Amino acid sequence: MGNKDAVGSWSTGFCDCCSDCGSCCLTLWCPCVSFGRIAEIVDRGTTSCCAHGTLFYILGGFTHFMSLYACIYRTKLRRLYGIEGNQCADCLGSCLCPHLSICQEYRELQARGFDMSAGWDGNVQMNSRGFTAAPAVQGGMSR
Repeated sequence: MGNKDAVGSWSTGFCDCCSDCGSCCLTLWCPCVSFGRIAEIVDRGTTSCCAHGTLFYILGGFTHFMSLYACIYRTKLRRLYGIEGNQCADCLGSCLCPHLSICQEYRELQARGFDMSAGWDGNVQMNSRGFTAAPAVQGGMSR
């Protein structure tokens, strides 16, 4: 189990699915829902969870491009929060173990204060009312 406050690190390990059985089960049975929630938050609500999840499902059902789509969002999330790693490792994790990769990303956003079931708009509304301390998303790339 990782340190949530460590800059440059994932808050949990790649194989720490048992640390959050709820997100683990959701990702195992409905990866398109988990992925859609992650992508909506990473994209700051510009595209809905439903749209991302549907595209993920279609790509997974007819092609293997689902893993590449997942890789894109893993890289976006990692860069957004300055988490160490590289695009090659992102793609390997997303292609070889997509469920573990998505589950880790889901836990990461939860650890950073997001209510994953609320979506981007729900988190913004809760933050503006003072119900949650979901962090502001950093702009630009950092190195």
